[in-house]
Amino acid sequence: MIISTNAVLFEEIQSETLVVAVSKHVENTSNWSDFLESFGAHIMDWLKSGDISSDLKKIVKVPVANKDGVKRILFVGIGDRKQLTQENIREIFGLVGKELLTSKPESLAIWVPSFTTETILDADVAYLAAEGLGMGSFTYEGYKTTSNVPDYYLSAIELLTNEDEEEVVSYFEVGTIYADAVNEARILVNTPGNVLTSTQLGEYARELGNTYEFETEILGKKEIEELGMGALLAVNQGSVEEPRLIVLKYQATEKWEDVVALVGKGITFDTGGYSIKTKTGIVGMKGDMGGAAAVLGAMQIIGELRPNKNVLAVIASTDNMISGNAFKPDDVITSMSGKTIEILNTDAEGRLVLADAVTYAKQQGADYIVDVATLTGGVITALGYDKTGALTNDEAFFETFMESSIETGEFTWRLPLTENDKKRIRKSDVADLNNSPGGDGHMIFGGGFVGEFVENTPWIHLDIAGTSDTKSAHDFGPKGGTGVMVRTLATLIERMAEEE
Repeated sequence: MIISTNAVLFEEIQSETLVVAVSKHVENTSNWSDFLESFGAHIMDWLKSGDISSDLKKIVKVPVANKDGVKRILFVGIGDRKQLTQENIREIFGLVGKELLTSKPESLAIWVPSFTTETILDADVAYLAAEGLGMGSFTYEGYKTTSNVPDYYLSAIELLTNEDEEEVVSYFEVGTIYADAVNEARILVNTPGNVLTSTQLGEYARELGNTYEFETEILGKKEIEELGMGALLAVNQGSVEEPRLIVLKYQATEKWEDVVALVGKGITFDTGGYSIKTKTGIVGMKGDMGGAAAVLGAMQIIGELRPNKNVLAVIASTDNMISGNAFKPDDVITSMSGKTIEILNTDAEGRLVLADAVTYAKQQGADYIVDVATLTGGVITALGYDKTGALTNDEAFFETFMESSIETGEFTWRLPLTENDKKRIRKSDVADLNNSPGGDGHMIFGGGFVGEFVENTPWIHLDIAGTSDTKSAHDFGPKGGTGVMVRTLATLIERMAEEE
């Protein structure tokens, strides 16, 4: 994609389609009279009649005659400019991205200042536009022999701005990097479990590591056994597919210190084991590696932008299957940490593999840990499908995370983890811990179990069981994998780097 900028000179636009924001008081838009002079005063009549609407997120496509470059204008309603938010702009461009799949222009111009406010500057708009366009125009090809997915590529972008052109282009490029990483995570989540096995997920991570020169280790079953990862191995017992422990290290400073670990659950398919899921509940379990996808997506952004922060990515990957060798309720297993676990529910497997993964991260020098996982149906019961649930043991760390979550528009809500909750996790007649204290407070018990292995390390747990996948199309794309938390994790790392 070629990205260029020029001043707001409408007669010099070379692109097929021009995107223009229309506010409640559009006549106050800077350069509005110049726009009317170039494209016709009749546009005001269309606005007054309602043929072009200023209502928020309302898009009207208008053909343009007698122009060498511009063939159509997309008028985008932004409502009251004083109430316009950054998330509104991101959503608007998500919808513009979906529109591009229909009209398929080869080039696009964006009148950037038409979207600005007193607090949202040209560079901010460029960044938000890139994220929205990239995510909104995402399609998943799948495996149909006759694909109905649009074959479309936008080859050129013009950004019309009167501000620092280099800065505006730079922000757009960063937004594109973020969107591309989200889309990669979406593809991973959408890929069937018979295609994306633990081995293939490891190879994907190896290629990512090679691309960005990360120190990369993909540990197989033998190495996992040597490390004593009894929890990961227990979940893998029923499978014919070997497990993988995927490790990527991004070292930004001379010394490997002040390290943030991003730990992902990589269950490539989850039957529930002997605590088997229902026939409807088992469908979609190819996406039980959404946490791994989020971590890999974040690492892609980190590899592109190279923030000054040491980052360790750890993903524990296997499928959870049923066979004569599968682990069972009442089994007692020994984790990498040495802590013993009574198995009360084989469908509470994600917390088991995360237990070994966070133990490994601590041994590799992690000073902060964020684990992300499609962990429990309980988070959906508590918060619905549009909110990520969180637990933490460190207020300052969580505050930085929440600033990142608000910036990206990925809604996160913290739940409590009390001493009584911890006592229930530690209640067992035969082991140090049990993996399923009950159906009540399920999200808290699932995350709290992982916290038993984190101990005093500053930690955030993210349960994305509701937000990793969507059953219907939305502003930022089609149904399926969402790539949730890719942008927030990467933004967290960038914020922590800036605090140094």
